[in-house]
Amino acid sequence: MTTTRTRNPAARRAEGRVTPAGRPRRALTALVLTGGALALAGCAKDALPAATTAATSAGSTAAASVGDARLVRPGTLLTCTHTAFKPFEYPEGDKIVGFDIDIADLVATKVNAKVEVVDIPFDQITSGAAFAAKRCDIGAAAITMNDKRRTVLAFSDSYFESTQALLVKQGAPYQDLAALKGKKLAVQTDTTGQEYAEKNKSANGYTTVVFEDSTSVSNAVLSGAVDAALNDNAVMLYFAKMNPTTQVVTEIKTEEQYGIAVAKDNPGLLAAVNETLTAAKADGSYATLYQKYFGVAPKS
Repeated sequence: MTTTRTRNPAARRAEGRVTPAGRPRRALTALVLTGGALALAGCAKDALPAATTAATSAGSTAAASVGDARLVRPGTLLTCTHTAFKPFEYPEGDKIVGFDIDIADLVATKVNAKVEVVDIPFDQITSGAAFAAKRCDIGAAAITMNDKRRTVLAFSDSYFESTQALLVKQGAPYQDLAALKGKKLAVQTDTTGQEYAEKNKSANGYTTVVFEDSTSVSNAVLSGAVDAALNDNAVMLYFAKMNPTTQVVTEIKTEEQYGIAVAKDNPGLLAAVNETLTAAKADGSYATLYQKYFGVAPKS
């Protein structure tokens, strides 16, 4: 499979309509950073403009047709994600792969397009800024749906249920947040894990240390830079499996649901995503992907 590298993912912004059919091929858009590395707080030097809220409300797909789906570049499904969130999205050689990317491939088939992955900071997806700048058609980045994000984005039906998980070193005397008084807790910027940790910080007496990506969060535990880390359970469990000197000691039931993000003024594309998810769950392809990446069958 050939990988395409594009220096300016915002270029060629012509819009067009698509019709269902075809099999996607995946390309990778490289995020080029100029003037220095990306700061840990997730602020790129070339920060995107603030997002605008479209008039169309999320969930207004009942009357929408898949044939009305609009793509920034006809024939290409620009899929914004933030890597280092294994097994949902992560680099493998010169490609970005993962559960979310395979879901995006299914959507691309529906709209007769190929996937092009755009790897950008997570907050540029969840704020809607990347959609306003025409860098994304969809956001597939293990995004928890919540009211704040729904003000700027439309979301698909849920495709994954998540909880928060606490990661520590093997043998550490911490079993929950209350045990972390006076300790350092790593979190990932602009995530529901960070939100939960900040909300409960004063009651438990720990200090939060914010990182840009989940790998940095987990590696901070591994290196001893922090005492514990809080992030989505699937990612933390996978890290602990790959790094047996760490362990997940507790999961916090936050009843989170992941959804695919779409611009609020593109109900046709949202309809295509939802039809794809429904079909994948019905024909078994969703279960196959779930087993591939998580090693278990999805809950019915």
